[in-house]
Amino acid sequence: MRYRTRTPRRAVALAAVAALATGLLAGCADDSDEPGGSSGGGGDGGDKGKTTLTVGVFGAFGLQEAGLYDEYEKLNPDINIKQNSVQRNENYWPALLTHLSSGSGLSDVQAVEVGNIAELTGTHSAKLVDLGKTQGVDKGAYLGWKWQQGTTKDGKTVGLGTDIGPTGICYRKDLFKKAGLPTDREEVGKLWAGDWKKYLEAGKQYKKKGPEGTAFVDGATGVMAAVHASGKEKFYDADGELVYKDSAGVREGWELGAQFAEAGLTAKLQQFQPSWDQAFANGSFATVTCPPWMLGYIKDKAGDKGEDQWDVAAAPKPGNWGGSFLSVPEAGKNKEEAAKLVTWLTAPKQQAKLFDKRASFPSAEAAYDLPEVKDAKNPYFGDSPVGQIFAKAAEGVPVQPIGPKDGIISQYLADTGMLGVDQKGTSPDKAWDKAMKTIDNALDQ
Repeated sequence: MRYRTRTPRRAVALAAVAALATGLLAGCADDSDEPGGSSGGGGDGGDKGKTTLTVGVFGAFGLQEAGLYDEYEKLNPDINIKQNSVQRNENYWPALLTHLSSGSGLSDVQAVEVGNIAELTGTHSAKLVDLGKTQGVDKGAYLGWKWQQGTTKDGKTVGLGTDIGPTGICYRKDLFKKAGLPTDREEVGKLWAGDWKKYLEAGKQYKKKGPEGTAFVDGATGVMAAVHASGKEKFYDADGELVYKDSAGVREGWELGAQFAEAGLTAKLQQFQPSWDQAFANGSFATVTCPPWMLGYIKDKAGDKGEDQWDVAAAPKPGNWGGSFLSVPEAGKNKEEAAKLVTWLTAPKQQAKLFDKRASFPSAEAAYDLPEVKDAKNPYFGDSPVGQIFAKAAEGVPVQPIGPKDGIISQYLADTGMLGVDQKGTSPDKAWDKAMKTIDNALDQ
């Protein structure tokens, strides 16, 4: 599952925020500490005479696992694809920057996590091919906000989106029933439609009658991050200036997270930690913000006891949690063929296949009418129509400026700030001041 590879807002989980994965990443073939690989015109061994294209990725990225490389090789007998995978994005990304700077050691195609895309478009675009000019690329097939993330201010598209993470709210039907709340996903969505404060009020209702020993939500940091992801502005403004201290959206997320903590509505858990995983198995909390890849994570951790107890409803306001891009370095030896491969891999038809096989939700809006997406249901979650639910969420995700330090800011707001409010009872004002000082120091402000 793709969930094992990232946690953009929480890659921070065990090491760096770009890795929404933590110690959970699955190993891949050709694992190494370097994101690049040799590229050349003649393969090796039985691939003599073929053009070998190397693809550098992090974690269990999904393209190989979904059989897309094999399919492309059948369609293009003169092409051989070799994947180079680094387990963790926090190791992959610094190495990729080093190779881009030197112009050597690069794969023909390089994956980029959404938490790093702003640094790529803002600082390194000259070293990447403009994929928007590649024959067969249809800008209109993609969600506008996703296309914009991979495009520089002067219009050069250096990354084509593979997937996104539109958010919903996963909830326990059994716990909602015991708390006297509706269990039908449409009715549940209506409880908090359009307003995160309604989500807070639903939590207060849950607390009155919910089963003893359970909480409404996993933790305050998750609530805060979900609110931040659903706003039009977060840590940077449209001009690329840092606004994390003054952003209304950042303050809204902070205040709501703190209100959840102070009202006793959280299980005081830190995401992607063993205690969080165990809480899924124990049924210790009733709701959690979830993008498509989270469904597989929940199934894995909750096990057979959680089957048909979980369901998915619309979030108060949709946001995005996760997603990646493919880019082609200018220093590559097979730029034209690499661009063709990227164009094919990110086309709507292939994105729909990736969702069907790996739960990576398409960034190409044109894929949403394909049967693999439109008709998709998840039996573990009560046959919820996940394709339709997340497609609707994707279309409502705001076009939000992202910056090169988004991950660092998210990490310290959560771990230095909100976690103290939630787990230690630190006053929100004191925790805010501590988080701001830590962020200022990290960013040399």
